[in-house]
Amino acid sequence: MVKVLNPGLYSSIQDFGRVGFQQYGVPIAGVMDQYSAALANHILGNHETAAVIEMTMTGATLQFYNDTYICVTGADMSPKLNDVLLQLNKAIKIQTGDVLSFGKIKTGFRTYVSVLGGFKSEMVMNSQSMFGGITSELKLVINDEFKYDVSNSFIERKNASIKVNNNMFLKHDIEAFQGPEYHLLSQKQQDILLNSPFSISNNNNRMAYQLQEPLENSLEPIITSGVLPGTVQLTPSGKLIILMRDCQTTGGYPRVLQLKESAINILAQKYTGQQIRFKLV
Repeated sequence: MVKVLNPGLYSSIQDFGRVGFQQYGVPIAGVMDQYSAALANHILGNHETAAVIEMTMTGATLQFYNDTYICVTGADMSPKLNDVLLQLNKAIKIQTGDVLSFGKIKTGFRTYVSVLGGFKSEMVMNSQSMFGGITSELKLVINDEFKYDVSNSFIERKNASIKVNNNMFLKHDIEAFQGPEYHLLSQKQQDILLNSPFSISNNNNRMAYQLQEPLENSLEPIITSGVLPGTVQLTPSGKLIILMRDCQTTGGYPRVLQLKESAINILAQKYTGQQIRFKLV
């Protein structure tokens, strides 16, 4: 079992979300950066979609009550085990009573902690992903406790190597496809959209990232239509909103772009003030 001594700013249990329930208005949710979460699970030999703890901007403090293995990936929040710095992207042996904590963030924005066999928590609609109104908790709170498998079946692969893509923390190009309403943009609007840098505003969270610079807009709202994580909406005020994992299932703003899955992972590791550029594929 693991106990939450300090939940950090915004930490939650996430897997790969609730696929197949959008027709009922249920968001997909799930890990913001699927690459880093899957990496944390692969290193331990878990299924890539096993539930992990996702931490945003500041890390949690966790105490483990059983021997196991963990792995920390994603943003470098200076992880420590019993106050000793840990290496990212590596299987770490945990002994009963060990405390995992985090310090200063160095790169990225979201960190993932996997445990051998995955964290066990409330399952709703085939997913453990925390979401307000769906699960009993929105995020971790102090004194939360979660079970995990107590197993000695893990064989540490000392000679195995996994190539980690750290370039994702440095990339600013966000690859996207044309959205359903892209063709309604004027040539000038398209040129600005694809050739200008956009800054991430302070309105960014698991639901959406709003960009700071406006794109002059005269398009009419559309009939409410389906949206997905990665849909880029253009509001009447000219603000661009990139929908993320906890986004609604329908929307009435023109959908000018649709991000690639890998682009959502990259964006999930960006924070307020950082710049991105859209790259059409």
